[in-house]
Amino acid sequence: MSEQQTTNAQIIMYTTRWCSDCHRAKYLLDEYGVSYTNIDVEADSEGLAFVKQVNQGHRVVPTIVFPDGSILVEPSNRQLADKVGLEL
Repeated sequence: MSEQQTTNAQIIMYTTRWCSDCHRAKYLLDEYGVSYTNIDVEADSEGLAFVKQVNQGHRVVPTIVFPDGSILVEPSNRQLADKVGLEL
């Protein structure tokens, strides 16, 4: 990964509008000012294909991809906070 890509890398969250776990994860990151890119898999077919690929054919959201390449699927608030370095 180039230095520019590393600098511009951010969290990508694959969600739907109706998912309560997605709303919870977005709220947590928003509350602490953690920036992320949201991709609605109902409106983005490539995003949906990625989610299904990562989750063995299942449409499981939120699926959250971090700049280090790691992925959390339906994380608890604690798991998400720990991953981004937040104190809850």
